[in-house]
This record gives sequence, structure tokens and C-alpha cells, in this order.
Amino acid sequence: MGTPATPPPVRFFASVIYRNEGQVPGVEAKLIALLGNVETKTVSAPFIYTTYYEKEMGKGLLRSFLLFQRLVGREMLPSVKLRTNDIETVFSDRNQRSVNIDPGYVSLEQVVLATTKGYSHRLYLGQGIFGDLTLTFGKGTFTALPWTYPDYGSSESIALFNAWREQYKLVLRSASNTEASSGPK
Repeated sequence: MGTPATPPPVRFFASVIYRNEGQVPGVEAKLIALLGNVETKTVSAPFIYTTYYEKEMGKGLLRSFLLFQRLVGREMLPSVKLRTNDIETVFSDRNQRSVNIDPGYVSLEQVVLATTKGYSHRLYLGQGIFGDLTLTFGKGTFTALPWTYPDYGSSESIALFNAWREQYKLVLRSASNTEASSGPK
């Protein structure tokens, strides 16, 4: 029989898709208020993987990823998704989103996104939010799954998440060493 245990905390990230670069500082400020300081931010790049958002947000969309410094419990993913939905609403115009924020987390074994849409590979987490298993780690790298969105399965995204996993490993190791050195003497 296994003994229940709390898994290590994870590093949260956000994918931010937008058209109006003038909104980005305000969006980032709200994300920092929610998840803490940004460790890494990717350069904005054209979002070319799907036209899904164009009807609502227009053409010429850009995307950047933000990785947050603070370690957070995985169980926070539903509440983080609800809060990022609120941020999207703040920046909406005439009930149309002008920014799309997809939060998720990087752990040693996987990359998980939060979504409001259920599907066969998505586990219900509570509060109307599902966890989308997006990438799994094995044989030294993250790997896309049959249902992984093409942008997350791209070689660029895999390289990004592999790098973030390495940073996360160092943070976990540092936190573990700090706990060990501050323990009973």
C-alpha cells in the first residue's frame, strides 16, 4: 500500500497571446501580483500555429511565455486559471478578449496546462478546471503526446520547457539543501 504524500511544488508559467503590445505591461503586472516575480520571459513571436483566436482577437497575434520564480503547489492550478480568466476579462473590449492567458506548470515529470474544456485526456481538478497533460519527460527530454497542441510540441517549445525543467531542478535542489542545513543540529 502506498503512503499518500504531497508532491514537490512546481514552477508556474503563462502563455500570453495578444495583439496590442501596449497591454502587455499591465497584463504582466497582474500576473506578477498573482504568481510572483518573473524568472524568464521569452521574446514576443508571431503566433502562427492556429487561427483559433483570430475571430475574437484579430490577426497579427503575438505570444510570449513567462516563467515565474516562486515554487507553488500543483493544487493551485484551478484557482490560478480562474484568476487568469479574470485578467482576460479586465483587458477585454466589448466582451471580446484582447489577450489570452494560458497558465500551466512545469514539474520534473510533466508540463500541465489548465483549461475549462474537458476531454478524454484531461483530468477534472475542481472549480470547473481541467488539467491537460501536455508534455511528459522521459529519456532526457520532454515529449509531445498525440493530443499535444502543435505549438507546445514544436522543437522550440520542447527546448524551452527542457531548459525550464533544468532551472526548476536547480531550484528544488537548492530548496532541499536549505531545508537540510536549517534542520535540527
